[in-house]
Amino acid sequence: MTVTTMTADAPIRYPADLHQALEQMLAVLAQERQALSGLDIDAIMGCAVGKAALCSRLEAVPAEALDEECRGMVDAARRLNEANRRVRNLIAANVSARLDALTGAPAIYRARAGEVRAHHARTARAR
Repeated sequence: MTVTTMTADAPIRYPADLHQALEQMLAVLAQERQALSGLDIDAIMGCAVGKAALCSRLEAVPAEALDEECRGMVDAARRLNEANRRVRNLIAANVSARLDALTGAPAIYRARAGEVRAHHARTARAR
């Protein structure tokens, strides 16, 4: 009996490979959650690379290859990814609010964009 070790970029050919890849995805998503909570940018980027590599491997798997257990893992991964996305968005909103407070003029670029649109509208009518 030959035992093969699967590399990170190996194609998924067997149900066991699919289970392992989905387990790895769940682990990476859990690591990402920890990295987000600790604001560890290196770990966040590492998780992003890991997720992209796993997605590349998983995208070639036909939907009919998923058994009930795999469907459950896919659903769990989907929920974890959504939760992580919400945390990332909250962090980004918090950073924006802090930057706005620091400058004392919130969303300067948005106000300026309105002025630019108004100027373009006025000059278009004048032509």
